[in-house]
Amino acid sequence: MKMNLPNKLTILRVGMIPFFLIFMLVDFPGSWAKWVALAIFVLASLTDLLDGKIARKYNLVTNFGKFMDPLADKLLVCSALICFVALEQMPAWIVIVIISREFIISGFRLIAADKGIVIAAGMSGKLKTVCQMVMTIVLIADLNGLEWLEWILIVLSLVLTVVSLCDYLYHNRAVLSE
Repeated sequence: MKMNLPNKLTILRVGMIPFFLIFMLVDFPGSWAKWVALAIFVLASLTDLLDGKIARKYNLVTNFGKFMDPLADKLLVCSALICFVALEQMPAWIVIVIISREFIISGFRLIAADKGIVIAAGMSGKLKTVCQMVMTIVLIADLNGLEWLEWILIVLSLVLTVVSLCDYLYHNRAVLSE
């Protein structure tokens, strides 16, 4: 199978995750490593925007991309969240709630796909994703004096995670009925 550009960008995003983890978790002297981790995270996040735009614009949407793109996103974000627990920047229970939502939605999408139904992301899910990305960037930067902003973004991400899960399940409840 020949890989198109959007799929190559998705693979690149997955390949960036180990490097992101190294710069997040290895205790290098000085504070430069967090900036490298931040740059990798931002670049990986931008590949997500770019691959989707290219795929839609040039009609390069593939089954591989439909499967791998959301998986790559989940791997990237979940990796960052787990790092925040390891670095004691976020309570584990919040990360468990956020990751659980991703598993529930993924399972729900599998059930829908089995019935031939494709469920697009809703506005609440998109807001949740944007908030999580901003929260992740702020937490990686770990700027002194902005702990209040970090906590606002953590709480907002948590609330949007739960709201988007409820919204998603409510609007697609027919998928579960037989």
